[in-house]
Amino acid sequence: MAQNAEKCSFCRQVHSSDTPLIAGLDGHICESCARLAAQVVESWGRKRSVAKPLQKVPIPHEIKRQLDDYVIGQDAAKLTLAVAVYNHYKRLQAETAVIDCAMAAAGRVEVEKSNILLLGPSGTGKTLLASTLAKIVGVPFAIADATTLTQAGYVGEDVESIISRLLDAADGNRERAEWGIVYIDEIDKLARAGESSQATRDVSGEGVQQALLKLVEGTVVKIAERNRKEKDAGLLDTRNILFIAGGAFAGLEAILNRRMRPKNTGIGFHSAPDSDRGAQSDPDLFDQTRPEDLRHFGLIPEFIGRFPVITALQELDEATLVRILTEPRNALVKQYQQLFSYEQVELEFEPEALTAIARDAVARGTGARGLRSVLESLLKQVMYDLPSESGVERCTVSEAAVMGEAAIQYQYCVAGADADDREQAAG
Repeated sequence: MAQNAEKCSFCRQVHSSDTPLIAGLDGHICESCARLAAQVVESWGRKRSVAKPLQKVPIPHEIKRQLDDYVIGQDAAKLTLAVAVYNHYKRLQAETAVIDCAMAAAGRVEVEKSNILLLGPSGTGKTLLASTLAKIVGVPFAIADATTLTQAGYVGEDVESIISRLLDAADGNRERAEWGIVYIDEIDKLARAGESSQATRDVSGEGVQQALLKLVEGTVVKIAERNRKEKDAGLLDTRNILFIAGGAFAGLEAILNRRMRPKNTGIGFHSAPDSDRGAQSDPDLFDQTRPEDLRHFGLIPEFIGRFPVITALQELDEATLVRILTEPRNALVKQYQQLFSYEQVELEFEPEALTAIARDAVARGTGARGLRSVLESLLKQVMYDLPSESGVERCTVSEAAVMGEAAIQYQYCVAGADADDREQAAG
């Protein structure tokens, strides 16, 4: 009887009450092999969907080098993102490999994702890093704003709308979307309200954090049908989607200072005031952030645990802002020079003028975002008058012009062969 017992044609498991077999025309298959076959077939479809980005996996050094072309400084954050994206590619490459029964029998290690939390003051480049990363990676990429999210059933967008955006970025291809990257901006705005406000529901803070828990860790999301190309696009697995969250976390400095600097308990004339003790701000303060600090800030412990990688962005100093003005591929100075070139005019900035612009941006306290506002206010009158002027060849911006002590100089090219140039102050 043992010799004639039915066996699985793949793993040779003998049919029993505990191991039922599915009979075919010329063989049988057990439940475990059927499940494995389903995974193999699914991997074929996913492999066809992501075959293009897998042709050449960019190494971390290459990813960081491309980030350096657009983002100045923040080497620690760029290194973290480069490693995360590279590992994301490697996981994708491993998951799309054909699985055979021998691998399943030997035991296969599944590499889990490591979501990233970016901390840093406003204007340090968090959103720019994420948007630049979208140009580098070959998987679908979506950016969502946490301030627009609310708990399900309330006015606003549900957390499932984030996956809908990712599916749109993948052109409706569910397999490609399941390997995408999502950046959630302004995540610090989800901090729950104070302990004293228990009477009202925090539907846009703690409620959104709780709704994001399963989405970030991995679950099957039902996507509302909006004329999708695929009939089965209604369900999407987020288990392999890499989530990157970023926020300014204004007020976290005070929490870090309270933990790292003991409270002044001295009394009398020789006791230093607390305001003097914390007057100097540490540029590397965010590097000391611990999960307990984020919990005191207002993030729930379950949400913090879903982001094991925490990296901080440094506040930009004057020298870094000068480099941001000139060095990146899309530097602001190059952008305005391109605008002036449309009028056949050359725009020049003296080195001292660039330093003065950076100094003004630091005084405004808005980081790199302040550079554009400084340049807009500085060049507004020139850009207004320039289309009405004729024969202007060059505009020169000096330090005095940035400080408002002089005007931007026009250099004219008079019609004729050897005519001398004449200069006139703008305005």
